[in-house]
Amino acid sequence: MTSRDDRGTTVLLDEVNKRIIEQLQQDGRRSYAAIAKAVGLSEAAARQRVQRLLDAGVMQVVAVTDPVQVGFTRQAMLGIRTTGDLRRVADKIAALPEVDYVVVTAGSFDILAEIVCEDDDHLLQIVNEGIRAVPGVASTETFVYLKLTKQTYTWGTR
Repeated sequence: MTSRDDRGTTVLLDEVNKRIIEQLQQDGRRSYAAIAKAVGLSEAAARQRVQRLLDAGVMQVVAVTDPVQVGFTRQAMLGIRTTGDLRRVADKIAALPEVDYVVVTAGSFDILAEIVCEDDDHLLQIVNEGIRAVPGVASTETFVYLKLTKQTYTWGTR
């Protein structure tokens, strides 16, 4: 598998690059020296490969928070049915700050959107004044999260 960086350089997702990604998925603060040792490269080669993967947009290294621990006690997934250009509707929904995941789908919903809110009042405000106010939203169905059992970001390397 290949990807191109912002300079048009091709980045090959070979087994070494996949193992580098796995190392950073386990700990985004892992040192280049530790990555290099784990994948069998020099530190300079590991640093160069990580930079190429970042430049190509293959990966990002970010801090992932636990929403509950930072004051957002209500999460929900919204199933959204639309009229008109659903891509335009998806873009408008994605622009809302409380929405952290938007996907255009096939099936009974046109769009799925994950929302992270402070509480139920905040959820109601976002659904009513945010999502449903977007032109082209025909209907919504809210799936409130009772318990998050699994959340992972380790796809793409196996």
